Amino acid sequence: MDLPIGYHKFHKEKFFNYQLNRLHALGFARRADIERAAKQIKTREDYVRVFKGLAGEAKVDGRLKNAAFYLRAAEFFCDHHSPERNSIYREFSDTFYEAFENENIGRHQIPYSGSYLPAMELQPAGGSDESKGTVLLFGGFDSLIEEFFVIWKFFAAAGYRVITFEGPGQGGARQLYGHPFDHDWEKPAAAVLDYFEISQAAMIGISMGGYWAIRAAAFEPRIKQVVSWSPVYDWMEQIPGFAQALVRQMVKWKGMMNSTIRLRMRLFPILDHAVRQAMYMAQKDQPIDVVHWLLGMNKHHLHSERVTQDVFLVGGQNDAFQPVKLLHKQRDALVNARSVTTRIFTEREKADMHCQMGNLNLAMGEIAAWLQATVPSKMPP
Repeated sequence: MDLPIGYHKFHKEKFFNYQLNRLHALGFARRADIERAAKQIKTREDYVRVFKGLAGEAKVDGRLKNAAFYLRAAEFFCDHHSPERNSIYREFSDTFYEAFENENIGRHQIPYSGSYLPAMELQPAGGSDESKGTVLLFGGFDSLIEEFFVIWKFFAAAGYRVITFEGPGQGGARQLYGHPFDHDWEKPAAAVLDYFEISQAAMIGISMGGYWAIRAAAFEPRIKQVVSWSPVYDWMEQIPGFAQALVRQMVKWKGMMNSTIRLRMRLFPILDHAVRQAMYMAQKDQPIDVVHWLLGMNKHHLHSERVTQDVFLVGGQNDAFQPVKLLHKQRDALVNARSVTTRIFTEREKADMHCQMGNLNLAMGEIAAWLQATVPSKMPP
């Protein structure tokens, strides 16, 4: 699939603009619709209302793929505990699987902690006899497996058996099955590997999933290649040492921190959204819990020294969410990896933003080439 190239100024607010570019880059939204929506969006409530309207129009026109992705856009900014969010999520899911019913998507429920994790399976182009092996893929902080379908399809077309899943705290694992988040990603990874009886696989974690992929590889020997797209390593490593010490002291003052964060949430709606998303994922109700959740993604918990696989670290020159500084620190910490390859995409390549929204085909192509170049042996399906 020929995906759009370029990162556009759809909206003056950077976070809205990134979300609109993400929607555009994934290939199932019309640019004219996004531009029309951007003109009407000033608040998160506007975002929900406008994309619900666009989804309705698309359904009337029979454009179900557009409709599905517009419903996802609407769901993204819904209040996390509102009945509307659950309703839109279910409508999105129904619409997505109707729109993509001819794509031979295998849907699975992975037994996990008393209920299930949602998973999707795509067979390699040419059938299982031509498989280059299995790749496990997943998204990050606020992703759904369906929204990255174009990425999953790319790797299936490249000859891989693709299994993508939502871990605890994500998508349907949280919305449908109530699993709160757990940074120990080797647990859901093992559940998926066990369910499909996979003896070895590559793993690709997208966005914050780049942290969880490294963590899973550190404790799960069936993972033979790991792509961190993009690395987190340790959020605190973005700031100077004296500031790290100050943060660690401040988090001890729970009441003060809760009050401070709530004030900033009122002043900055996008911060409000991010904090509420993290509280929802972790099944917590205090802003200070989000700080602890983020601090839990640290270099000590990650155990980079246990990673012995081939590792590919992918980043963007102007990634505002997971800056290149963290990629370099992650690279240096992988002291026992079989190999470590890094790739930082640039503005000239129109791939410098978070997760290369602007030139996904370029990034996916290089990841696929790396998988082939480092395959340890013929990987069974």
